[in-house]
Order: sequence, then C-alpha cells, then structure tokens
Amino acid sequence: MNSLCRVRPTQLHHQRSERGATYLLMLLAIVLIGLVLSVGSRQWKMAIQREQEVDLLMKGMEIQNALAAYSVAIKAGRVTQEEYYPGTLAELTRPPRPFLRKAYLDPMTGSDWELLRAPTGGIMGVRSRSKSLAIKRSDFPPPIRHFEGLSRYSEWVFQHPNPSSTGIGVPAAPPGGSPPAR
Repeated sequence: MNSLCRVRPTQLHHQRSERGATYLLMLLAIVLIGLVLSVGSRQWKMAIQREQEVDLLMKGMEIQNALAAYSVAIKAGRVTQEEYYPGTLAELTRPPRPFLRKAYLDPMTGSDWELLRAPTGGIMGVRSRSKSLAIKRSDFPPPIRHFEGLSRYSEWVFQHPNPSSTGIGVPAAPPGGSPPAR
C-alpha cells in the first residue's frame, strides 16, 4: 500500500514541464488577444473620425449655404453690393424664413464652432476648434474645393463669400484671429 501512494520522480518532473508549457501558451494567447484588440481599436477610432469628418463637411456646407441665402435675402431690393451677415447662428433658424434647420454644434468637438466675424459685423463663417489631423485632404466637392491640401480641421473655414465659388483667393483667418483685410 505504501508503494501505491508514492509518486515516482520522473512523473513529478513530467507534470511540472506540462504546467510550464500550458503557462507559456496562455501568455502567448493573452499577448495575441491584446494585439488584435489594439488593431481593432485603432480601426474603430478611425471609423468614428471618418463619420465625424463627413458630419463636419455636411453641417459646415449647410451653414455656409445658409449664410449665403441670408445675405441674398437681406440684400433683396437694396441697391448695395455689401454682404449682410447674421449676428448669431441661431438667427439663421428663426421664422418666417429659416435658412438653417438648427444651430449645429461642431461635430469634431461637440461644442460651439469658432465663429469668423465679418469686418462689418456678424458671422461670415465657422470653423472647427479641433486641432486634429484631417483624414480627407483632397477630392472635395466644388463648394469647398479650397480645402485641398489643408491638414487640420481648424483650417477648414465654411464661409460666405466662399473662396471656391467666387474665385477670390481670400485666405482664411488663422485660428483665433480675425479675417484678413482686403
């Protein structure tokens, strides 16, 4: 009976080496899972940024078009060629003729846009406050083709008059600055 309870030294050595191999395989599996999750999270972040970028372009162009429509409506029947601008984005949403469905927030930051003030007063454009690098840098639609080559979202200025449509190469104001004098 005493011989049945005894474990031979070779069996004990064999069990220990199996435990070491299992431990190494588990560590390898954990490292591989970590790598897959890391790659997946980077792709997920990129997909989210692409969606926000598309949203920025759509809302920015909508604001740009609303600013143009507002100016045309205010100038109607007047002899002046001067542009007219709203005091706030919310002014573009007011009846009897709203030019904008709602005063959107900046899709990249979730906060207010940086407003580009006209020399005569009012808002002539908006830009994102995000300093992130843009994914899209070329192949912009005609109303915003002046964004070609700009690398940061804060450089994308949605304004009226629009440099892409007017042919006036009006440089955008630096972030936080006022528009350049003509």
